[in-house]
Amino acid sequence: MFGYVTPDKGEMKIKEYELFRAYYCGVCKSMGKSFGPLCRLGLNYDSVFLGLFLSSINKENVELEYEACAANPLKKKWIVKKSPSVDFSSDINTILTYYKLQDDWKDEKSILAKAAQLLIGPGHRAASNSNKEAESHIKQSLEKLYALEKQNCSSMDRAADPFGELIKGIVSIGYKGDNEKDKKAVEWLSYNLGRWIYIIDAYDDIEKDIKKNNYNSILLQYEYKNGDIGAFKDKIKEDIKFSLIHTLTQAASAFELLDMNNRSIIENIIYLGMDKKTKSVLEGRSCKKDEKSL
Repeated sequence: MFGYVTPDKGEMKIKEYELFRAYYCGVCKSMGKSFGPLCRLGLNYDSVFLGLFLSSINKENVELEYEACAANPLKKKWIVKKSPSVDFSSDINTILTYYKLQDDWKDEKSILAKAAQLLIGPGHRAASNSNKEAESHIKQSLEKLYALEKQNCSSMDRAADPFGELIKGIVSIGYKGDNEKDKKAVEWLSYNLGRWIYIIDAYDDIEKDIKKNNYNSILLQYEYKNGDIGAFKDKIKEDIKFSLIHTLTQAASAFELLDMNNRSIIENIIYLGMDKKTKSVLEGRSCKKDEKSL
């Protein structure tokens, strides 16, 4: 998870923003309580969306409490409590953070990533033991993705598929409904969410991957040959935009079939926040430089 799935805060009502922030703080508090404060450093918007979406589609009756936190002890905020979906999202975030750090170590030999991986190791083991099905699914999906990377797969769509399946499987495990049509819609939405994250991250990382000689399916598909990076990105921008918008359209079509709590917040994220993020990254404003926490 990378932190791309964000709301358009400027288009949210105050009560919607406060509730979204309560979920954000709820995931953070759950991570700190279960795995210690270090694991909170891996918190990102994608995991918050996971907790919010599952809580909403599972129609949980969550509790809100007004509390301070370690990051801001003098200012109290509303925090979602007693939400199985938020706790599940906290676990998944910890598992995915561990594997992301492992990947950074393999690709870049980053000492910082290795040190962070060792520090959150106990949290990863605890999260994995509580979610063995999810851990197994994540590991298998990442192995498929790594296999394609080793093959230097030059198809962006093929490379994006395992990550789409990864997110689809996670959401399917966290979804508690028994309606088959709803389950298919949930899975189609989450598959396209994962596919969108993979593609936008690959485009966002083009400069970094060229510099560090990392695998990037976009560079291979469009046959980058050490030319001007800006010109290369301009040449492929419309194709990438088409793929991203098509994927968001598929996610939105599944969303329209579902009945859930907090519908207006999730609608904001899918129709406005993710579209805004698409435009931002395509215009060269990297998520990883600009994104701030709540």
